[in-house]
Amino acid sequence: MTGLKLISSMAPRELLKELAACYQAKTSHSVSVEAAGGVEVAKRVRNGEAADAVVLARNVIDELAREGVLLASGIVDIAQAGIAVAVRGNTPPPDIADEEAVRRAVMAAASVSYSTGPSGVYLEKKFAAWGILDELRPRIVIPPPGVPVGSLVAAGQVALGFQQLSELINVQGITLLGPLPPEMQQLTVFSGSVTRTSGNLARARDLLQFMGSSEAAALMPRFGMEPCTMTAACVP
Repeated sequence: MTGLKLISSMAPRELLKELAACYQAKTSHSVSVEAAGGVEVAKRVRNGEAADAVVLARNVIDELAREGVLLASGIVDIAQAGIAVAVRGNTPPPDIADEEAVRRAVMAAASVSYSTGPSGVYLEKKFAAWGILDELRPRIVIPPPGVPVGSLVAAGQVALGFQQLSELINVQGITLLGPLPPEMQQLTVFSGSVTRTSGNLARARDLLQFMGSSEAAALMPRFGMEPCTMTAACVP
């Protein structure tokens, strides 16, 4: 019997690889995990790439389900992640204790980077609400698809980097300042669904149920993620 193939966006990839290995050890069913930028994954799925399950931000999963690409029944909310901030390892860390401190840090930075995913969309709206987006644009560095913001920070190409904690937590050469302060934090929910064309529907559903289980939840903090509570602070 062939193994399962799961494709996901970049933020949850390390967690999903660990959970896939755990699932394989429990069931003897092999699981491969591939990751790319969320926009690219959605495009690949729409174009009919063979896969059994997909994990993306919840709003994208819902959109693909409405289009009939993924099955709307059995969507599983797996984990959530907040946005964190980083500077290069040898850089004096700016204060990010509250929203005003973050705004000052952004304004003082020689360059700022964030992804094109949910965290980046949110930050652009926040910078616009602060009235600084136009002034900031010449200093914004958008990473190429699939390139983590943390790698640009570590290389000294970016002074101040924002990305989901799961993307920054294990990057070498950076100082992780911590998550955004609670008053401006946004949690992105990552959910999974089975593809309509999967030849292993029952096992793909079982895999996603495992990934959203309490057993899986115990592993999430190590990867900068946490079980999804779907609180008001979560933006699916």
